[in-house]
Amino acid sequence: MERHFDQQLGALRKNLIQMASLVETAIANAIKSLIERNSELASLVVKSDEQVDTLELELEKQCVDLLALRQPMAIDLRFITAAIKITNNLERMGDLAVNIAERVIPLNQEPQLKPLIDIPRMATITQTMVKDSIDAFVNKDTALARAVAERDSTVDSLNDQIFRELLTYMMQDPANITRAVHLILISRHLERIADHSTNIAEEVIYIVKAKVVKHRSTSLEEIS
Repeated sequence: MERHFDQQLGALRKNLIQMASLVETAIANAIKSLIERNSELASLVVKSDEQVDTLELELEKQCVDLLALRQPMAIDLRFITAAIKITNNLERMGDLAVNIAERVIPLNQEPQLKPLIDIPRMATITQTMVKDSIDAFVNKDTALARAVAERDSTVDSLNDQIFRELLTYMMQDPANITRAVHLILISRHLERIADHSTNIAEEVIYIVKAKVVKHRSTSLEEIS
């Protein structure tokens, strides 16, 4: 019985990692489609969301079945309950990648508003946060999880900076408004992806340390 339970936990972990890989690819392709003005790639991102949604449902069922049938305790219980939250965060990140791609398609039909500098920079930080949050989960690395959470403020600052700059473009010429709004929303979607990466990092800390850092019930400085 114990061995079968371990196998079920292993299958759950494997599916989570698979879902995370799909989401990472979707985010990377959404940003690539923006930078390279590749609408075909953006369309592929939109189509890939169905696979992510299917995995989400499968993972939720696995978690519910394990909770109902196995009645796990301690770290196993924390892992399964955190897995449900991680799955939900990954699904939202996949949706946000689709949202970016859907903004890219009309943007690519217009002349470029301005050279893209801060959005690619923001995307690089965000993509690293996504990767590191998953690596922290796989390796039960609370130090890496903490580092992910600490980077969130940098992304927030870049989002504010991008908004202010694009607002200036809109004020200068009403013809810029539509393109600027698309870029503002892409920046906002990246900021939300970073938030979800932070949520995953916080769940890793909960799994390993049994400490809740959501809403900073426990400060990050207390996590070693």
